[in-house]
Amino acid sequence: MTKEKWVFSKQVRWLAFSITTVVLLSSGCSENKTQTPSLSTAANKGVAIHTNQIGFLPSQDKEIVISTTNIHDFEITHIGTQKVVLQGKSNQPTIWTLTGESAAIIDVSAITEPGTYRLTLSDTSENASFTVNSNAYGDVHDAAIKAYYFNRAGIPLDPAYAGVWQRPEGHMDNHVMVLNNSSDIRASSKGWYDAGDYNKYIVNSGISTYTLLRAFIDFKGFYAERRWNIPESTNNRPDMLDEILWNLDWMLTMQDSDGSVFHKLTTLNFVQDIMPHEAKEQRYFVGKGTAAALNFAAVMATAARVFPESENTYQHAAERAWRWALEHPNMSYKNAENVRTGEYGDSDFLDEFTWAASELLVTTGKTEYLDVINKYIDVPSTPSWANTMGLAYLTLLKEGSHHVPADTLDNFQQTFLSYANGLLETDANSAFHVAMREKDFVWGSNGVAMNHAMILATAYSLTHDDKYRQSMSHLVDYVFGKNPTGYSFITGFGNKPPRFIHHRQSQADTIADPVPGFIAGGPHGGQQDDCQYPSNLPAKSYVDDWCSYASNEVAINWNAPLVYALAAMINLF
Repeated sequence: MTKEKWVFSKQVRWLAFSITTVVLLSSGCSENKTQTPSLSTAANKGVAIHTNQIGFLPSQDKEIVISTTNIHDFEITHIGTQKVVLQGKSNQPTIWTLTGESAAIIDVSAITEPGTYRLTLSDTSENASFTVNSNAYGDVHDAAIKAYYFNRAGIPLDPAYAGVWQRPEGHMDNHVMVLNNSSDIRASSKGWYDAGDYNKYIVNSGISTYTLLRAFIDFKGFYAERRWNIPESTNNRPDMLDEILWNLDWMLTMQDSDGSVFHKLTTLNFVQDIMPHEAKEQRYFVGKGTAAALNFAAVMATAARVFPESENTYQHAAERAWRWALEHPNMSYKNAENVRTGEYGDSDFLDEFTWAASELLVTTGKTEYLDVINKYIDVPSTPSWANTMGLAYLTLLKEGSHHVPADTLDNFQQTFLSYANGLLETDANSAFHVAMREKDFVWGSNGVAMNHAMILATAYSLTHDDKYRQSMSHLVDYVFGKNPTGYSFITGFGNKPPRFIHHRQSQADTIADPVPGFIAGGPHGGQQDDCQYPSNLPAKSYVDDWCSYASNEVAINWNAPLVYALAAMINLF
């Protein structure tokens, strides 16, 4: 791949295993129109079965998809007892235009007893097994959050915590130069590597940090005692907060004395597929802009609520960044000519103003922030680094009752639920019963799916209407294998997980399995790399290959909503 294509990959992202793993972790819409195909009475050939490869919770919807043009009789057998526990028929197959093929649903929700089961279809030799387990998502949740430990900068990964994925420290970042000012040298240690590369970007790092903070706020009791074997696991602080602090400490170093925030810390070009400790290129503080300042302000304001012992460090940093953004309300970041790493460019800041104002309102109670919210708030969206309007809704609806008039908050909730209902409609109209629209199959589509899940989890928390959490569970099923690619998209988990993710450490080390717990970017039709794809159709355009940075890269902003969705599955069912 060329470095130019690497730059393109970052700039369009917003558009467009083993037993060792388990042991290590335990140690510590129009777009979705469906059509009814003409059904044949002949035996169907080429039937494929797509199911959640991790397991179902006893009380969640349990749906298995079969790619077929026929209605099938099915039989479910308990593998331990060999007793038939359920029989029935699939629903009528319909065509999902995003896959170009028809599919039918087999509903096995009636099975609630924990165990391992086998699905057998009539008129075909195909079968598949699945499990029902009250702790189906515990290990994979811990792996998804521990992936951040594996992506830490400035620390060696000790075998006591990293197992076979140990490595020396990389990028201590104690001699970082301000771009075009060689006399200005600063330290900027810690933080997480952004994705498959080794750079650190405020806007993407910020939404990732906020999403983890949101998970902690919403499921505080769950995280209070949960540990996943990281260096800080023996202290008195929850592991989730220790991991978040690793990145918050870095983010603070990105704020300048006038309140502005550097956009990123980066080399001038992407490095090759080498280990972190082998990457010796000079790193730079690069650029400033409104988006970085507001993203930083929002995250720091949230952190001030979660870490009250910070003695206002985070709140002061947030307010300084906010004031700078007010003075520079329309400063877009653009890469300098000699900088060829990810741009994360943005030119619309109303969503960032609304989100930052929401966090500062809840943290400080100052009505000036409510005025900004009322001025700029727009319809919600599924969160992404480029559109954070949805994050404002999450905070206001969860924590804004003491700061927002009741009638205003009620209007916000109705608008939010209307958006969530649109996801329900998409789910119902999809042949795979998944709330994924054509426009969702962009770079990082699995991250979109998990952010949809966070929206639906919030809708359930607000209403306790079961339809929202069941639709959320369909999205979790989707990334764990109930999808037309046949992959469980999380490294180290499932019968067919990704093995060749676009992640430099996993590519450059000598370990056969990739670092566990990362969610691959997922299918979409862009194909902005030189890989060979099995299909051009959006929901099937995925290849498990290092060369596919467009579909098989990993990123911290995709893992964060995965962590949230799994915490929601564990705590809301």
